[in-house]
Amino acid sequence: MNKQATMTVSLRLPAGVLYDGSAEELMAYAENGSFGILPNHIDFVTALVPCVLVLKTQAGAEQLFGIDEGILVKHGPHVDICVRRAARGNDLKSLKTTIRESFVDMDEQERTARSALSRLEADIVRNFARLKDAHS
Repeated sequence: MNKQATMTVSLRLPAGVLYDGSAEELMAYAENGSFGILPNHIDFVTALVPCVLVLKTQAGAEQLFGIDEGILVKHGPHVDICVRRAARGNDLKSLKTTIRESFVDMDEQERTARSALSRLEADIVRNFARLKDAHS
């Protein structure tokens, strides 16, 4: 069996790739708790919950990412992670600040968009009702 020293990790968002590089170790959380993956880990698929994703690089440095829920797929030496939202931080304190700023802002934008969509749907229903009354 060929032993791999590293694995290729891609952290993907709907708008693009946040991280694409190698790692010696990956740590994250699934619905049933925390887990770690090493390069020779068996192929693996799991649903991720919001957590801090930690990647240990070959140089021994840690890459920290605050992630939203998503899916992780390990296949051979490749790990693909797809999440709705993620932020990168240099340390836990800066990551917490970045997540608070970007995720809270995004939540507010989503609330505004949902509200606008609800108003639009209500207007469409009213206009259809008027058309129906006009033709009756």
